[in-house]
Amino acid sequence: MFDTMTLTKATAGVCGAFLVLLLGKWAAKEIYHMDSHGQASYVIEVEEAGGAEAAPEVSLEELLAAADLGKGAKVFKKCSACHKLEDGAHATGPSLYGVVGRDIAAAAGFGFSGALPAGNWTAEELDAFLKKPSSYAPGTSMSFAGLKKDTDRANLIAYLDSLDN
Repeated sequence: MFDTMTLTKATAGVCGAFLVLLLGKWAAKEIYHMDSHGQASYVIEVEEAGGAEAAPEVSLEELLAAADLGKGAKVFKKCSACHKLEDGAHATGPSLYGVVGRDIAAAAGFGFSGALPAGNWTAEELDAFLKKPSSYAPGTSMSFAGLKKDTDRANLIAYLDSLDN
């Protein structure tokens, strides 16, 4: 069917294509590497408008008081790929049933990474964690980027808190 010469040519072709790819990547990195070009030749400085006022920050307590459980259920859909809401039903992540008030890294039957601190999952702790998990607990195995909107986090926390009695 195939002789040794044909097999050798096919292998050489694959290896040659891989070598060309690696050399092309190396050349592109050398040509377009940003640090090697020095400083920007023209910098545009931007001033903030003096008349614009920043929106006042709303406290977490106020956001939780005005939280919408229906919107929290919609936000949970982002979490549902890795977390379940049934008590003791773990998936990639631990069950979130009764998470508000529970000890951090204390879901029976789930192995947590050692990156999480000690304490309880209060609304404030959950808010900080959900904002950006990798900043809250560096080295955590949770790869979720986080929820940027304060209202989304408050809605989700209120929804999770409403699940257990």
